[in-house]
Amino acid sequence: MRGIFIFVEGNNDELFFKNIIKPKLEGKYDYVKIIKHANEKKEKIKGYIKSINSMGAEYIFVVDINNSPCITAKKQEVKNKLKSIDEERIIVVIKEIESWYLAGLEDAEAEKLGIPIFSNTDNITKEQFDNLIPKKFSRIDFMLEVLRNFSIKTAKQKNGSFRYLPRSKNLKDSHSCKY
Repeated sequence: MRGIFIFVEGNNDELFFKNIIKPKLEGKYDYVKIIKHANEKKEKIKGYIKSINSMGAEYIFVVDINNSPCITAKKQEVKNKLKSIDEERIIVVIKEIESWYLAGLEDAEAEKLGIPIFSNTDNITKEQFDNLIPKKFSRIDFMLEVLRNFSIKTAKQKNGSFRYLPRSKNLKDSHSCKY
């Protein structure tokens, strides 16, 4: 059995990967498991990675760039914390996962939701995203509405780190994962 584990930071990341990425991978793997890592002790994450490697399964480890100056620095920060992690399996989201949500909205869908149209979402923060939520939506309802109208093709055009995702080691080399 072939599987892939997707380590994500928190609930918003989990919701995104569960709705957008996991369905794309389910036909290529026997199982796809999403694990939230932000609040886990580093020893537990190291144990997960060791187990995954011993099983011969694959993984990706998703982190927001936050205040790191660049992708290389963020990957090094993760590598320093989790020594056994394969640096090529680290996916750095620029700036935060909320930027990926907005990247997938086509212009017409953004207009229907009453939010601005973005040609590039690389620098969108969680706070900026929250300020865009129309009053008729709760945060979670807004996120789900965005995901219902999500276009992978549009997201690749509007966000550089999302564009990188299908080219990452696990999603490119082993399988023809077409996003």
